[in-house]
Amino acid sequence: MFPTKKQGVLLICILCILTCIGDLLVLYLLGRKFPGYDQALNTISSLGASVSPVSNLISGWWVIIGIVFILFAFAFGIEYKEKGKSAIIAAWLIALYGLGEGMGSGLFKADHIGDSLTTSAIIHDALGGIGTLAILILPLVMQRVFPKEEYRVFNIYSGVIFYVGIFSSFLFLLRYTGDNVISHYTGLWQRITLIISYAYFLVIAFRMAKNESISRYK
Repeated sequence: MFPTKKQGVLLICILCILTCIGDLLVLYLLGRKFPGYDQALNTISSLGASVSPVSNLISGWWVIIGIVFILFAFAFGIEYKEKGKSAIIAAWLIALYGLGEGMGSGLFKADHIGDSLTTSAIIHDALGGIGTLAILILPLVMQRVFPKEEYRVFNIYSGVIFYVGIFSSFLFLLRYTGDNVISHYTGLWQRITLIISYAYFLVIAFRMAKNESISRYK
């Protein structure tokens, strides 16, 4: 027996919540399996490079994450389609995040030949950049989906997530400016950006799940 639309949306919300929490745990545990890997200094992408002993595990996991976020984007679009174009744009941004930071990172390894990027690494970085940009923009679009007049707290939360995400991403990009104290902690800034993104997804998923669980009994 197939689940109803409401049950399907609720299931995907729960799956998204588990994935966000699970990814942080997976990154930490697999990072410990990589000799010399430092969570604060090294990028997340280096876990999936061919030289990594956990390369295939993390790459497969990233593909799964991508699929989950694409499903979540589809569920979001269905749940809030009555809110118009902004909701559709938000759904596409979530899907782009899943395609870029999820599937793109998993399918294309961030390998280097000496100091040069391989073609796979260039594609990896490009898709990851698109995914990151999508999730950074998402809070601004969500403020249009849930306007301040009706959703004041969530609207303010979206603004905070946007500015903190921009700031942590800026610190991450300082790795291209040369050798300095801030650029050393590339892994830390990247993880802060990831945690912020997941914190936002968790709130969206809880909101959707709450609506679905309540509406089933109406």
